[in-house]
Amino acid sequence: MTKAEIAKNYFLEGYNCSQAVALAFMDELNLSKDDIAALTIGLGGGLARLRLTCGAVSAMAIVISYVKCKNLSKLDAYTIIQKACKEFTDEVGTLICGELLEGVPVKPGIAPEERTPEYYKKRPCAELVALAASIAEKYIND
Repeated sequence: MTKAEIAKNYFLEGYNCSQAVALAFMDELNLSKDDIAALTIGLGGGLARLRLTCGAVSAMAIVISYVKCKNLSKLDAYTIIQKACKEFTDEVGTLICGELLEGVPVKPGIAPEERTPEYYKKRPCAELVALAASIAEKYIND
């Protein structure tokens, strides 16, 4: 199973976008499932439902940074992360959660929406999670 498939499955199990991407790399991060979920929970919904940078992208950056950039300079790490973000943007047009969800009815407020079949049907998040995980896997394996 690819990292994209694993991440998508975690999202469909109810983890937020950021958690789903990071959890796909549990072995590479060498952290427990609970620790990864806790580390990334606040990034979901574009940073705590603020609809800023997509949580899947934030987790992609965390995973690449932790696995690939430990011994690199900031310049080299930033270069890698920017390239990964460009790939995501080239594919879907933006890194911004609110723009990715444009046209999707989203309940206002801080409370996450209930995960129902309609929830999954109306939003692109499962595919965005898969894309971010796929890009992270590529950069880690390069």
